[in-house]
Amino acid sequence: MLPPLSPAEEKLLLGFADPELPVDRGGGLSAASLTALLANAEFHGALPIMLRKLRERGDNHLPADAALRQRLSELRDQATLATGQSMLLQYHGDRIMKVLAAKGIPARIVKGPVFARKLYRHVADRPFTDIDILVEPASIAAANAVIADFGFELASGEAQSHELLEFKWLEKENSSLMIELHGNLVHDSGMRRRLSLGFRELQAIDAGETDTPAALLTIAIVHAAGGHKFHRLQLCVDVLQGVRALQTPQAETRLLEAARMTGIELELATVLNVTGRLFEMPRAIELADRIKPDLSIRLAKRLITGDMLLRVNSREKIRSRISRDAFRWVQRLAKARPYQP
Repeated sequence: MLPPLSPAEEKLLLGFADPELPVDRGGGLSAASLTALLANAEFHGALPIMLRKLRERGDNHLPADAALRQRLSELRDQATLATGQSMLLQYHGDRIMKVLAAKGIPARIVKGPVFARKLYRHVADRPFTDIDILVEPASIAAANAVIADFGFELASGEAQSHELLEFKWLEKENSSLMIELHGNLVHDSGMRRRLSLGFRELQAIDAGETDTPAALLTIAIVHAAGGHKFHRLQLCVDVLQGVRALQTPQAETRLLEAARMTGIELELATVLNVTGRLFEMPRAIELADRIKPDLSIRLAKRLITGDMLLRVNSREKIRSRISRDAFRWVQRLAKARPYQP
C-alpha cells in the first residue's frame, strides 16, 4: 500500500506528473512528504518526470535528510537503467520492423516509444517496458514467426493469445525484454463487439500520414480505458500530452471522427473528462462534452474520478477497484452507436 497523501500533496503529485508544469513546484517540502511523493510517483509511472524536475531545481533545495537522499540516489540509478532498457527495446523493435517490412507484412509500433518521441518534450519522461507491434489479424502468424526468428519465446498461452489478439514474447537470453504483438488494441472480446482499434482503423485515422495527434490520442484513450482500467496516473498523462498535441480545430475534428469510427465515444468522453479535471485542463473537458452523453457516459463519468485514480493503491483501494470494475461492466453493456461518417 502506498504512503497516504494529503489533498495538498495529491495536488503536488499531479504537478510533478505534468511534463509541462514549471519545475519549481513542491519547494519547501519535508523529507517525509517528498518520500511519500516519490513512492506514489513511482507507482503511478510519473517518477521519471518528478526526478527530472527535482534535478532541474537542484539538490540544494532538498531537505538535509540522509534517508531521503539515499532513496533519491537509488531511484535515479533505477531511472538510468530504465532508460537503457528502453533503448535496448527500441533496438529490438526496429530490427523486427525492418524484417516485417522486407517480408511485406504491414505493421506499426504503437504506444511507449511512439508516445515518448511524439508527445513528450523530454523522451526520458516516458520510459517503456515493452515494444507493442500492431498488425492485421491475418498477418499474426507470419509476424509471430519473424519475432521467433529473433530469439524470442512465446510467454502467453496460445489459445488465450488468439482470443485476446495479443501475443507476449520474451527474449530467450534476457527475459526482461518483451515484445507484444497485437491484432487489435482492444483485447476484451466482449467489448470488441462495440469498439475496435486495429491496424486498419489507425491507417484510416492517419489518412495517409503517420502517427497523427488524433491517432496517438485515440491509442492513449484505448490504452487507459480499454486495456488497463485506469490503474496508474501515467495513462492520463499520455492523454494529457495527446490533447496538447491537438493543435488545430481540424485535429480535434479528426479525433471525434475517429471516436465515432472506432466506437470509443464512451471511452473518449470518460478519459478526457477525468484527465481534464485531474490536471485542470478545461480544453480536455470541453472535448469530452462534445460527445453527446447517454446514460452509459453519464454513469461512466461518475464512476471514473480523479480520487478513484489517485487512490488506486491506498487505504481506499477497495472502493477504487469497485468503481473501476463497475466501469468495465458499463463498457461491456453499453450499446454501440451507429457510425455516421
